[in-house]
Amino acid sequence: MLEVKGLTKYYRNIPVVNDVNFTVRPGEVTGYLGPNGSGKSTTVKIITALLEPTAGKVLLDGKDIREDLMAFKRRLGYVPEEAILYSYMTGLEYLQLTGRLRGLPLQEVDRKANELLELFSLLPHRHAPISAYSKGMKQRVLIAAALLHDPDVLILDEPLSGIDVTSAQLFRHLLNQLARRGKMILYISHVLEVVEKVCAQVIIIYRGRIMAADSVERLRDLMNVPSLEEIFSQLIEQRDLESVARDIVSVMEG
Repeated sequence: MLEVKGLTKYYRNIPVVNDVNFTVRPGEVTGYLGPNGSGKSTTVKIITALLEPTAGKVLLDGKDIREDLMAFKRRLGYVPEEAILYSYMTGLEYLQLTGRLRGLPLQEVDRKANELLELFSLLPHRHAPISAYSKGMKQRVLIAAALLHDPDVLILDEPLSGIDVTSAQLFRHLLNQLARRGKMILYISHVLEVVEKVCAQVIIIYRGRIMAADSVERLRDLMNVPSLEEIFSQLIEQRDLESVARDIVSVMEG
C-alpha cells in the first residue's frame, strides 16, 4: 500500500501542497485530478522522490520511502508528464539502458524490450533515433520503459498525451490488467472521461488541498450529479467559461 501522509511543500512561504493525505491500494487505479497549479505535479515529484517535502512523508508498505530510496525506485514505474528522452538514442537503446539501470539481466532486457516495442507497435522503428519519433511514439516508449522491470507502484502523469485513439484504448485495457495483478497505480490526468472509466477512486486537489477522495459512484451519489465532470465543476471554483469564451471572441473582433 502506498500512503501519502501530511504532505506539505512550501515555496517562498507559500504552501503549494498543504497537508495532503491519501492512499493508493494494491489492485486499484487511483485518479488524481485538479486544475493547473493545484499541486498535482508537486505531489508527484515528492512521491517519486524527485523533490523533498517541507513536511509529511510517503510510505510504501508502512516504510518511509526515504529510508531506502534505491529499494523504492526498484519498485517504482514512472511516466512523467513531459516526454524527456535521450533523442540521439534509438527506442531499443533507450529501453536497454533503462533495463540495465534497473539491474535486469542483459538477455532479459533485450527480450522484454523487443517484445514491448512490438506490442506498442514500435518494433519497425526500434533502430530509428528517438528524435525522429512523433510525440505519441515517444510517449509509448516512456510507458514501455516504466513497465520493463515489472514495478509494484506505477505513477502515470498524463500518460495519454499525444497518443492516438487505438493506443489510448490499449492503454485503458492495460490499466485494468495491471490492477488485476495487484499493482498500485496513481493516474494523473485532465481527461475526465478516461479517469471515470478506469479509476476505482478519485482524489481531487485544489489550491494544494484535497477537496474530495472517494469512488466516482459515491461522489456522484453524495453530490447528486451524473458525471465526474459535474463533480469536478462543483468542487473547483471556475470562471463562467461560456462568458470568457464570448469575451475572447469580442477581443478578436476588435
